[in-house]
Amino acid sequence: MHQRIHTAVKPYTSAKCGKNYSQKIDLSNQQRSYVGVKLFTCTECGKSFSQKTNLTRHQRIHTGVKPFTCSECDKSFSQKGSLTIHQRIHTVKSFTCTECGKSFSDKGTLTNHQRIHTGVKPFMCMECGKCFRQKTTLTKHQRIHTGVKPFKCLECGRCFTQKTNLTKHQRIHTGVKPFRCLECGKCFTQKTNLTNHQRIHTGVKPYVCMECGKCFSQKTNLSTHQRIHTGVKPFTCSECGKSFINKPHLTIHQRSHTGMKLFTCTECGKSFSYKTYLTIHQKIHTGMKSFTCAECGKSFSYKTYRTMHQKIHMGIKSLTCTECGKSFSDKGTLTKHQRIHTGAKPFKCMECGKCFSWKTNLTVHQRIHKGVKPFKCTECGKSFRQKGNLTIHQRIHSLRVKGMVKASGTRYT
Repeated sequence: MHQRIHTAVKPYTSAKCGKNYSQKIDLSNQQRSYVGVKLFTCTECGKSFSQKTNLTRHQRIHTGVKPFTCSECDKSFSQKGSLTIHQRIHTVKSFTCTECGKSFSDKGTLTNHQRIHTGVKPFMCMECGKCFRQKTTLTKHQRIHTGVKPFKCLECGRCFTQKTNLTKHQRIHTGVKPFRCLECGKCFTQKTNLTNHQRIHTGVKPYVCMECGKCFSQKTNLSTHQRIHTGVKPFTCSECGKSFINKPHLTIHQRSHTGMKLFTCTECGKSFSYKTYLTIHQKIHTGMKSFTCAECGKSFSYKTYRTMHQKIHMGIKSLTCTECGKSFSDKGTLTKHQRIHTGAKPFKCMECGKCFSWKTNLTVHQRIHKGVKPFKCTECGKSFRQKGNLTIHQRIHSLRVKGMVKASGTRYT
């Protein structure tokens, strides 16, 4: 049998195609490919083959073994044929596209390339009818329908439909970040992330909203923005059914159901579901009033309070109480006023059951149970539950400076 290598004798002939073989087993393997018999099955993904050598080649996809290495650049391949094709890069590119003049090292790559010019997509998915220029692209696409994920991470066991996705994922374990920004030196695991990052330096915003002309550096940001115009809110709360245009807004909203309060005031320990609420609250302690009325110079902690105040100057009082006829500039103040007539006390203390007409009164009351006194005197350090009490107390220090109050805190008569 061995001597046939030297003599080139091939006594076994295929009745189907007339091809000759030096060994009977080679003829048997070939005949299986004609009749469709596939005796060799991959234990990883279940794919079957008519020849054992084909199974061996296929299994390298799962194991990652690449026994064929290029002597020029040390790049490795799982199949010898792939190495042969690759080596032509270092030698010659004899296949040229007549359309654009681009050259290729093998005819197969040229054929695939030419379909860009012709628009031919000969490979069709039997499931959905989508067509592709290359068979490999069709194979990758079909995994969407079959659910097959042949590429497995040996570190965590996670599987992927495409090898490129596995390679990207493995960088999580290795910590490799091969894509580096030349401007600031920051590194990334994926090229797309680097491209997005580089727009910070270049200022390029290639994604334009056709509705309003606003530009974005990332496509995902444009997609989210466009929902403002379309009204699409794909993220729905499973508790109450309320929908949102993006996931972060849904996540923040869900805290209202769970009671989760991640943002805590360092001054008084009060917690909030949203960072914006914490920022607004902290103005109580800092005394910051950044919103000033242009008419009278009065300042407010919140923009909404200034807006309501400005209606006084404009004389706008469009909301009238049906009980007494008194008019108000905003609905909130009218609602609070009407509780005088109705006696409604919708704000209940969970500690003792006492009810209040206004939320602010409930908040002040709850400080009794919590022992919180957020208003602190800068002169003597004494704390109070209400700002009004602090204001009254501070007069003691101002009068003492004028010599009108004894050390005990009482006035001279």
